[in-house]
Amino acid sequence: MINAIAIDDEPPALRVLENFCNRIDFISLQKTFTKTEDAMKYLEKFPVDLIFLDIHMPAISGIDFYKSIKQETMVIFVTAHSQYAVEGFNLNAIDYLLKPFPFERFQQAVKKANDFKSLATQADPLQDQFLFVRADYSLLKIPIADILFIEGLDDYIKIHLDKQKTIVARMTLKSIHEKLNSGSFIRVHRSYIVPLNRIESVRNRIINIEGTEIPIGNSYADTFFSVFGK
Repeated sequence: MINAIAIDDEPPALRVLENFCNRIDFISLQKTFTKTEDAMKYLEKFPVDLIFLDIHMPAISGIDFYKSIKQETMVIFVTAHSQYAVEGFNLNAIDYLLKPFPFERFQQAVKKANDFKSLATQADPLQDQFLFVRADYSLLKIPIADILFIEGLDDYIKIHLDKQKTIVARMTLKSIHEKLNSGSFIRVHRSYIVPLNRIESVRNRIINIEGTEIPIGNSYADTFFSVFGK
């Protein structure tokens, strides 16, 4: 079951979403909001899997609202303004619904959300060997063994891979760290997570991995050296 909320300053649009959600057996629309500030207060107490979000909101745009959310949540943008589509997809939105849209188009969008959630949480004996990340409009399956290190940039991360293109995704270091095996990966700086088996050398609190120098932060040093020393 996907728990969702909907945010739109037009009540008729929210009624359409409520009606459509009631016809989908795997969507549970928990609440609807006409004000982004009310939605933010709700999300702080009750995280959800998916947000149906209008882009053209009076107080703050839906895009800026989504950027401000710290939790990892899927989003389907719902708007009458097609010029925002590219920016919406740059945020790795699940889909973009242009008003007015028929029920069949809504079904396609929520199916993408359901497929994304199912693939990311599937029970698989190989699950720990792969990391699932949404980037470049796709759900990417990354072999854990290929990760050189992960770099944090505010609400984005860069996953540096061995002999492959770096992947940029909208996530926080905290959320990606929770997906990784804590016995194999360690956070060494507010901006870096490294796999222990990729460390080639450590000198003067500088880690070397494939020619890249990664600093060890003061608040992470004791934990790092207690683990790395073993």
